[in-house]
Amino acid sequence: MRIETGRRSVTALSTAAVALVLGISEAWAAAGQPSPWETGMQEMVTELGQSVSNFHTYLVWLIAAICLFVLALLLVIVVRFNESKNPVPSQTTHNTFLEVAWTIVPVLILVAIAIPSFRLLRQQLVPPPADLVVKVTGYSWYWGYEYPADQGGGFKFDSNMITEDKDRKPDQPRLLGADNAMVVPVGKVVRVQVTSADVIHAFTVPSFYFKVDAIPGRLNEVWFKAEKEGVYYGQCSELCGNGHPYMPIEVRVVSEQQYAAWLTEAKQKYASTESPAPLKFATAQ
Repeated sequence: MRIETGRRSVTALSTAAVALVLGISEAWAAAGQPSPWETGMQEMVTELGQSVSNFHTYLVWLIAAICLFVLALLLVIVVRFNESKNPVPSQTTHNTFLEVAWTIVPVLILVAIAIPSFRLLRQQLVPPPADLVVKVTGYSWYWGYEYPADQGGGFKFDSNMITEDKDRKPDQPRLLGADNAMVVPVGKVVRVQVTSADVIHAFTVPSFYFKVDAIPGRLNEVWFKAEKEGVYYGQCSELCGNGHPYMPIEVRVVSEQQYAAWLTEAKQKYASTESPAPLKFATAQ
């Protein structure tokens, strides 16, 4: 039994390593949440995320080619220039071609990496006009979402992790399901404004390819445009305290009709019930 288990483990590790080298591990990743033996990025549902995933695969191939080239050089050196074949070492000290090559080639490699990298960075940091703005506030240890009134909202609510298995829906994974999810329409540019009410948190949804720090007294921004309906999960990615692993993020991407219906329902569900306390006056005795 132990031998068979060991064989299965070695096989799984070998398969994962091959997938990592070939850059195909994303095909194994489930949409919206982590999956067992996942070695790469989750399935991306935004154009920016897909571009980054393709860039990641391109880098894996490039790195693999460089490693194989260096390995081939080392093998050639070991075979052709060992002590038995070269009892008298060569006294060559300069080679103009090699010196130029090992200067120019790394520069060309860096240029090949920098151009698509800067293009992606610009796409990430220069957002298009937003169709919807959602403000996210990190608390110890849960998230708060606020939808502005000028965009059909005018309400806010808290989102906590579901702790009881009986309260989770069939599609909600353990430790990632939330009682109140952030809901956005598919195919719309969503700008997320992120801050914190206490300590530093990090708002992260891997399938949208964004991770932004939530810092007290500061408003950071990130954007995404989900191209596929579904439920996507994330977590706080900053070590914010003992409740850090219990700050899940659940985002539900729905159609425009479903989003309009959710707005109508949310306005009633999350309507503020806070009212100023009545004034009390002391009576003279």
